[in-house]
Parts: sequence; structure tokens; C-alpha cells
Amino acid sequence: MIEFIVIVESGADARTATKLAERVLKEKFDWLDDDSLQYYFQWTGLEEGKEYSCWRDIIKIIDDAKSQIKYKPARFLGHDSKGIPLKADGAASIKILNLVRFLQKTRQIKAVIFIRDLDNQPERKEGIKQARLEHINKTPKLEIIIGAADPKREAWVLNGFIPFTEGETKKAGNSTV
Repeated sequence: MIEFIVIVESGADARTATKLAERVLKEKFDWLDDDSLQYYFQWTGLEEGKEYSCWRDIIKIIDDAKSQIKYKPARFLGHDSKGIPLKADGAASIKILNLVRFLQKTRQIKAVIFIRDLDNQPERKEGIKQARLEHINKTPKLEIIIGAADPKREAWVLNGFIPFTEGETKKAGNSTV
């Protein structure tokens, strides 16, 4: 089973992100449906048995990995490989990706999904992009997906609403998205 690591701010973010990702996967692969999806893909956190990991818990997760699975992170100084300082969330994202690379030795992790509310801080997205650039061409191959909600993830739910009944259509203002 293929694992997708999900890094979010909350459980609600994880539910929204994974449902959107499932919709994209089903559109991309016409043979994939709700019943078969569960046998091919698994949404997980950095820790085994978790469905997602939260940004606020990253330092603790990495510290736990050091003691529980003997993870030894490389020394990291907060700059990319070209010496450019990382923007907000860049350092945390690189630490996450370094841990994912270690976990790939024993788990079938093929992608990391970073979901982050920008909260009027566009540098968050830039920092995550810097981290992706550092890891995009490393092996084994790892897809790195960034979902940066500006200003909030809740707008994705409203944008993705498709009315199914006449009553929902009226409530939506006679338009579908």
C-alpha cells in the first residue's frame, strides 16, 4: 500500500485535504473508485498508526523518532544547499522531509502533502517551496505537494461545494462550482 504523509494544522485540514486529493486521484485514474481507493492509498502521519501529523507537533515527533526508531538527523543550519536562508516553515519542512527519507527505508511513502493556512504570511509557502526544491530530485522519488490556503483552508470547502439537490442549488444561488 502506498503511503501519503499528511502534514496539516488540524484534523479538519486533514479531512479536507485528503478528500480533495482522493477526488483528484479518482479523476486522474478512471479505474479508481471509492471502494478500491482504500486498497491502494493510505493517508498517514509521520508516526505509524496516525492519520496525519500537525505542524505544531513536528519537533516532538522528531525527538520521539530519535529515541524510538534511532533516527539521527543531519546537522541543519537553517539554510538551503546554496546558503540562502530559509523562509518561514522552510526549516520545519526540511526537517520533515529528512525524517520522511529515513522512514522510506521501512515504509512505502511516495508523497508528502503539506497543507498550511498562510494567515497573511506568504513566506510560509515560499519556505515550503524552498524545502521541496531541496528534496525534489533526491532518491527514492518523493512527490511533494503544497496546499497553501490564503487566507484559510475553509474557503476550499466552499469552492468545492457541488449541489446535489434542487434545495442545495437554490441555497448556493443557482450556481455550481
